[in-house]
Amino acid sequence: MREQILSTLRNGMTENPGFMNLMPNRSHSGSPSNASTSIHDLKLVTTANDLGKRLDVFVAENALGISRSKINLLIRNGFVTVDGKPAKSSDQLRPSQTVFANLSQLETLKPDQPVAEDIPLDVIFEDDAIIAINKPAGMVVHPAKGHWAGTLTGALVNHFQQLSTVGGSHRPGIVHRLDRDTSGVIVVAKTDLAHMRLTRQFEKRSVEKKYLAVVSPPPERDRDLIDQPIGVHPYQREKMAIRKSDSHGKPATTFYEVKARWGRFAIVNVFPKTGRTHQIRIHLAHIGSPVVADRLYSGRSKATTSWIRDGREGGEIVIQRQALHAHSISFKHPLTNQPLTLEAPLAEDIQKLIEAIEQAA
Repeated sequence: MREQILSTLRNGMTENPGFMNLMPNRSHSGSPSNASTSIHDLKLVTTANDLGKRLDVFVAENALGISRSKINLLIRNGFVTVDGKPAKSSDQLRPSQTVFANLSQLETLKPDQPVAEDIPLDVIFEDDAIIAINKPAGMVVHPAKGHWAGTLTGALVNHFQQLSTVGGSHRPGIVHRLDRDTSGVIVVAKTDLAHMRLTRQFEKRSVEKKYLAVVSPPPERDRDLIDQPIGVHPYQREKMAIRKSDSHGKPATTFYEVKARWGRFAIVNVFPKTGRTHQIRIHLAHIGSPVVADRLYSGRSKATTSWIRDGREGGEIVIQRQALHAHSISFKHPLTNQPLTLEAPLAEDIQKLIEAIEQAA
C-alpha cells in the first residue's frame, strides 16, 4: 500500500524524503520516522494566494484526488485543524496559517448519514413536494460533530419515506437551517425538483422569513434596516462577528420593527434579507439590543424572574436559550408556483418569558 501511494505521488511531482512537495511554495510534513504522523497526513502552510479560500476547497485541492465530500467528512469529525484548532468547512483562510489534515482517519470514518430516530415532529404542512416542521429549541437540524443523535434529519428519516437528496446523504430534505436553540418553522423538500426550486428562491432572496425576538434593552428606533457584513469571529470559532474592515465579511441585511416595549425589554419582528449564520442575533447585538438569554451575544444564558423584574440574579428560570422564534416563511410553492405562507405557533418558553415581562412591567 505504501509503495502504491509513493508511486502515485511521484507521477509528475517532486519527491521529498518526508512527504511529497505538492506545491512548490507550501510546507508539508509526514515523515515515516515520526510516530505522530504518517505518509497519509497532510500539513500545509497557506500563502497569499489562499486568502479568502474555503478550508474544504483548499484541502481538497491539495489532497491527492480525495473528494471534497470526504474532506468535509474529515472536517466535521475534527480531523482537520487550522493553526492547531478545529475548524469548519466554510472557514476562510489567511496567509501563513498551518492546515493539518489527518487523511488516514478516512479509513475509519463512515459517511454521517442520519440514523432514523423515533422523535415526535410537529408537522405544520405536508403535501407531495414539501413538509413544514415547527422545530423545537434544542434540536440540531442535521448530524455534526458532538450532535450525532436527536437531530431533525434523524426524525425526518424515521417519519417520511421520501426526502430530497440534493443536499447530500447527511442532510436529506434540508433546504435551509435554523440554529439549534432557535425554534420555529423550517421547510423540508421531499423531491429533488422541489429542493432545487426552493433553493433558487433562497438564492434570489425572494423567500420572506419573519422571526420574533425578545430583546433587552429595546432598540432606540421603532424600525430600521441593519446592513452590516458578517464573518467568522477572528478569535472565537463558535461566534460570528461584524467584519467591516477586512475581506472575511459577507453582505448581510436585516430589517426589524418593534412590536411592543416594556421598560428594559421589547418584542421585535425581524425580517432577514440574507441568510448568514447567526445573522439576526449578531445584528441585534450590534445595535445594542441582543436577544434575551443569547449565550453567545448577550452575555447571559438564561432569564430568571428576579432578573426580569429588577435585574437581580436568582429566582425561577423562565427561559434558558435565545428568545428567537422563526414565526413564518413565505415563498412560491415549488410545484404550483402559488404563494404560500407557513406559520409556527410561538414556543411555550418564549410565551412564558413575555408573560413574565408583562407582569413585571
